[in-house]
Amino acid sequence: MPSEGRCWETLQALRSSSKGRLCYHRDWLQRGEDVLEECLSPPKLSPYSGWVVDHVLPYTQESLAPPETSSSGSASALDQPSLVPRSPVQSAAFSPASPTALDVPKGKQESQPTESKVLKSSRGINVEVCIRMYELVHRMRGTEGLRQWQEEQEQRVRALSEMASEQLKRFDELKMLKQHKEFQELQEVMERSTREALGHQEKLKAEHHHRAKILNLKLREAEQQRLRKEEQERLRKEEGQGRLRNLYALQEEVLQLNQELEASACSASDLHRDLLQVDLAAFRTRGNQLCSLISSIIRTTSESGYPTVENQAEAERALQEMRDLCTSLGQEISRACQDKRQEEEASQAKLQESQAQQGRLGATPQAAGPSQSLGRTQSEGLQVKVQESTMQWYQQLQDAAAQCVSAFEGLTSSKDTQTKKIKMGLQKAATIPVSQISTIAGSKLKEIFDKIHSLLSGKPIQSGGHCVSITQNPQGLDFVQYKLAEKFVKQGEEEVASHHEAAFPIAVVASGIWELHPTVGDLILAHLHKKCPYSVPFYPAFREGMALEDYQRMLGYQVKESKVEQQDNFLKRMSGMIRLYAAIIQLRWPYGNQQATHPHGLSHGWCWLAQVVNMEPLSDVTATILFDFLEVCGHALVKQYQAQFWKMVLLIKEEYLLRIEAVTSSGQMGSFIRLKQFLEKCLQRKEIPVPKGFLTSSFWRS
Repeated sequence: MPSEGRCWETLQALRSSSKGRLCYHRDWLQRGEDVLEECLSPPKLSPYSGWVVDHVLPYTQESLAPPETSSSGSASALDQPSLVPRSPVQSAAFSPASPTALDVPKGKQESQPTESKVLKSSRGINVEVCIRMYELVHRMRGTEGLRQWQEEQEQRVRALSEMASEQLKRFDELKMLKQHKEFQELQEVMERSTREALGHQEKLKAEHHHRAKILNLKLREAEQQRLRKEEQERLRKEEGQGRLRNLYALQEEVLQLNQELEASACSASDLHRDLLQVDLAAFRTRGNQLCSLISSIIRTTSESGYPTVENQAEAERALQEMRDLCTSLGQEISRACQDKRQEEEASQAKLQESQAQQGRLGATPQAAGPSQSLGRTQSEGLQVKVQESTMQWYQQLQDAAAQCVSAFEGLTSSKDTQTKKIKMGLQKAATIPVSQISTIAGSKLKEIFDKIHSLLSGKPIQSGGHCVSITQNPQGLDFVQYKLAEKFVKQGEEEVASHHEAAFPIAVVASGIWELHPTVGDLILAHLHKKCPYSVPFYPAFREGMALEDYQRMLGYQVKESKVEQQDNFLKRMSGMIRLYAAIIQLRWPYGNQQATHPHGLSHGWCWLAQVVNMEPLSDVTATILFDFLEVCGHALVKQYQAQFWKMVLLIKEEYLLRIEAVTSSGQMGSFIRLKQFLEKCLQRKEIPVPKGFLTSSFWRS
């Protein structure tokens, strides 16, 4: 029998034929449709059908067993010898579970037995069976192929998964290997850098030890040097303190000798003026110069630290000269007394002789008086003390200021809260406008002036967000006048001292207030004279029993906790106040009564300058105040006095500068040189320039 594969090829050929590609349904014939009319004829098997029956059915019978519940009709039909042999496929085709048996209803099977028999004996059933077998086999092959394909896919997926897993493992191994290599390299680098760092550290440690040794040596040397310096400084300080005590003792002795010299000179000038052959004024002048010299030495040494051996030697020379002066004056007075006794004895002898002659002659003429000795004309020296009239004026101003303070004592000492508020409000209203004075604009300056004038006139003004008036307290006017004058002088001491141009706007407001309120002007002078006695001019003298600090305060120095201010700062403050005074005497308020005279005009400036030139100069101070006064007020004095003022300037340059130079030490020549150059320049140009910052007419239009 041929192989089973030939059957499948036959079926495949049938399927590929033109009829095999037709779409038909096996129920069309039963429904009476004539679509398959050609199939009504007995089917004819192809030449290959026998081969199919011989080769395919026996194998299918072995693989497919016939069902036990198959119908008898179907079995008899399959057992017929004219048909294909009985096979499991046929049994399956005609079994009750087959689609053919299910598709044909039972009633129809019973009603049409003849037709069923015809179909059962038809060869078409065999073809259909083959077709069904082909479909079944094809489905089985498809199922088997699908199963195999699924298994292949699953195997392939498993293989791919295993391969991916293996690749992932290899990747992880490579990654771990790379990390391990990197870690080893990093570890090697770290070990290498650690070794290098340790080597460098050892090297640095060795250098550090070496440097530490050197530094310790230097520190020991520095410590030893510091100890030596401290010891030297201690010794220097002790020596300096000893020299300073010696200087104070020398100053005290010089001052006492000067007082003795003054007393001796005064008594000698009263008793033996005609017999003295020396100028007592020269003794006084030199005595005062020696006192000023020692005072300047002490001031200089207190600024620089402690006096040097040279300072002490200079002070001792000054003391020795003072002793020589006293000795010379005593000798001169003794000689004058002896000469006077001799003259008295001679005159007495002459008188007795004359009386004897008259007795012999019998005549009694009128007795002649003692002969009048003609004294030698001596050039009067410079004054040491200020004129008596000036001192009286100075004392009157100080008394007026003291009375003003006592007048508002109740306001300042009150413990009442409301009174304290009034006092603070009045003080701010008086001082704040003065602090606001500047050269910004003339209109701004007029507003400040009007505010101060309104306050002094009793009108309420706004200050610090409150309404303030002197009528709030009976002592308000005295308090405001005193604080206002004090503030004007303080502005000169501080603001003008730092900015010289500020003297003019402050001075013009002060001058205008002075003109309308004379009491304020007197208080301004009182404060100015107290803080700067050189504005009088007044050179306070040292009195017996006076403390040195009190004397320094009288000279204008600021003494705080037994420490005297620096000389530069002292001169700066004095300069500021002299400049303010020089500006006040030449300026007038432009909106006031121009017909009235200045309350303290240029005539007072001329008197001040004349009195300064007629007094013995002080080291460093006189040159400073003269320069500041002439620079600020010189132009106005030239316009007022013309030739007379130039005579004064020439006198200062040719004579008074020599006296200033005589009392000025080498370290204090700055102010002297500045004054000398200023005078020479003015005399050369025959003019004194307008001071810097002078208020012009354009300023008042701003």
